Amino acid sequence: MSRRVLLEIAAGSLVSAIAAQDGGADRVELCENLGEGGCTPSFGTLAVARERLRIPLHVLIRPRGGDFVYDAAELEVMLRDIEQCVRLGCDGVVVGALDAHAQLDVATMTALRDAAGTLEVTLHRAIDLVANPLQALEVAIALRCNRVLTSGAQRDALIGAHAIAALVAQAGARIQILAGAGIDAGNVARIVQLSGVDQVHASARARRASAMRVAPTTVLAGLGADTLQTEVARVRALRQALDAPG
Repeated sequence: MSRRVLLEIAAGSLVSAIAAQDGGADRVELCENLGEGGCTPSFGTLAVARERLRIPLHVLIRPRGGDFVYDAAELEVMLRDIEQCVRLGCDGVVVGALDAHAQLDVATMTALRDAAGTLEVTLHRAIDLVANPLQALEVAIALRCNRVLTSGAQRDALIGAHAIAALVAQAGARIQILAGAGIDAGNVARIVQLSGVDQVHASARARRASAMRVAPTTVLAGLGADTLQTEVARVRALRQALDAPG
């Protein structure tokens, strides 16, 4: 490619975060419970990741799966989580809050933004659920968010590439657009070409077999199941696809 594209890896564990770094990622978004779209990682995971990562560490602030409409108690939890991120010296937080009418919840977003202080703030894929993403982009800019993570309101970034391109065009130099969802080494170059983004977000995960030597009973199979983790080789393949001339 004619320009270097930043690669962010969504890491659902400490092991995945280290694999992202070893594979050549430029930034990690640390979370857990990726099966539900990601939630805030534990304090222990966050603290050890901060100690071991040399690349920028951004942290997903999401107290549960499901929608992005939060009550006062959930907001308090998110503010406490951001406080820990600030204290540990993280580089950024990833947040998003909507109201019941599928609009950005400006009051909640302002509270989260203020709590982050000098940390970078990414508006996550909550923007893909709003009624008017281009209007929401202007709100994100007014809120002083640093970037927006989006699939173009589609199930993956390749399908949503043209919608992402519209966000890129409207954003200009005012805010960064980060393309994410369904990105791998086979499609990342095409997504960048169609959308015009200069940064992408992927998980680069593969199935890791359970270490259990005895198979769990059928009833409890989920407690001894295989896991999905970021693989160094998949991160490297993404980095190579982004760096290939074209």
